[in-house]
Amino acid sequence: MKKILIIEDEETVRANILELLTARNFNAIAAENGSIGVQMALSFLPDLIICDVMMPELDGYGVIKALLQNSLTATIPFIFLTAKADKSDLRAGMSLGADDYLTKPFRSRELLQAIAIRLEKQTAIEKKQAQKLDELRNNITLSLPHELRTPLNGIIGLSELMIVEHDSLSPAESLEMLEDIRTSARRLHRLIQNFLLYAELELVATDTERIKLFRGHQTNSVKTIIADQAILQARTANREADLHLELIDAGVQISTSHLSKLVEELLNNAFKFSNAGTSVTVRSVLKNNYFILSVSDKGRGMNAQQVTNLGAYQQFERKLHEQQGSGLGLTIAIRLAELCGGKLLIESIPDQQTTVQVTLPRSI
Repeated sequence: MKKILIIEDEETVRANILELLTARNFNAIAAENGSIGVQMALSFLPDLIICDVMMPELDGYGVIKALLQNSLTATIPFIFLTAKADKSDLRAGMSLGADDYLTKPFRSRELLQAIAIRLEKQTAIEKKQAQKLDELRNNITLSLPHELRTPLNGIIGLSELMIVEHDSLSPAESLEMLEDIRTSARRLHRLIQNFLLYAELELVATDTERIKLFRGHQTNSVKTIIADQAILQARTANREADLHLELIDAGVQISTSHLSKLVEELLNNAFKFSNAGTSVTVRSVLKNNYFILSVSDKGRGMNAQQVTNLGAYQQFERKLHEQQGSGLGLTIAIRLAELCGGKLLIESIPDQQTTVQVTLPRSI
């Protein structure tokens, strides 16, 4: 049974709507003003809200503004009722996030039709979100065991060997095994962190309010952050001589942590899929109101179909080019760019070079 909240200060109108909806098997409750309506919305969490515009204490515009500030009520379908038919009122209501607008007096059929349309739309949105979550669960279920097993096998195998052979191992041999265990542990930690981040980003992408919050972050000076992360990745790959930086500074609409992660994944990928002794170049330029960051390498590259099919948990030609990792790096970078209001493009020539270009809005 769908739950509907009616916020209406006119007692007769409120009672008529309540009676109509109850007769149609809706679980309907009513509030006599906007302030009470906001509190009831938070406790009742209805599937749809019908709200008058002109009310004492808190009008309909104030109600929708208050509800949009709370993640529990921000996505509830909202229908305005008003005695006004002025187009400016219509625009004001819709610009605040209302889904529909009925002018008093209205017929029962008109109200029921508006309710049906909004509930059907909300059901479709929820179904799409559920499908995304199912896809995410399936991807993790299929990919995670294999990806976790490899570094875990290394940790378990080497540690057991050290226990069994501890009397015969030289200090140098023990140190070498401990370093291998640490390498596997770091790989495992990074893998888990990437899976968790990917899951979080996919959930953010289904929630318009969380996307708004995501885009509210900014970094005022990006040059040092990009350079530091690029140098770190080059040092980790023992490729410091191969790294070339051509960077300018700017303020960008992305959090510092997400920018650092984006650069980490792009550079990790560039060094992983190119040979030592070949250059990896990181450039940044400004174009109109956008900051453009590009990472170029001289690695094996991808063909057009591989670029088109790029997705999470996929590494192209894995049997031919076995690499550590889940293939999440570029997918995470793509999602980070999109959620910040930007985009990521890949230009690649197989066996020659790849350039990944990230375009991000400049901070205001």
